[in-house]
Amino acid sequence: MGVEIERKWLVKELPEDISRYPNEKYIQGYLCTSPVVRVRKEGDRYVLTYKGEGLLKREEYNMPLTKDAFEKLIRKCDGKLIVKQRYFIPTGDQEGHVIELDIYKGDHEGLITAEVEFSSEEEAGSFMAPSWFGEDVSLREEYKNSWLSRS
Repeated sequence: MGVEIERKWLVKELPEDISRYPNEKYIQGYLCTSPVVRVRKEGDRYVLTYKGEGLLKREEYNMPLTKDAFEKLIRKCDGKLIVKQRYFIPTGDQEGHVIELDIYKGDHEGLITAEVEFSSEEEAGSFMAPSWFGEDVSLREEYKNSWLSRS
């Protein structure tokens, strides 16, 4: 992939009729948190991800895994597994952004976040969040999934 530029918000209320949006169950664990090396099941796909340092902007590389490799690696993960239902909600804006709304389950039940990826830091800075978004936590380490796996 290369570089990931994204912002993250807490969500104060769910959008109406959330069930109409495409969604998938995600299960992920961390083999390492500095740098981040993550294994994830996204619906019926399996991915190994490396993420570099940073909060708003950082390196990210994704590599496909087999189901068997995922099942072996997930048992090697440290900390808590992250389990969430991810909804893909188009913003309808000119740039075609998609909101990735995560409703956490298990150890992180009650946490709901929204992420949006951007092609530049300028674009990220000018994005107008919908009214149902809450606090912008993009620069807060404790809301990164790698941090949540340790808490």
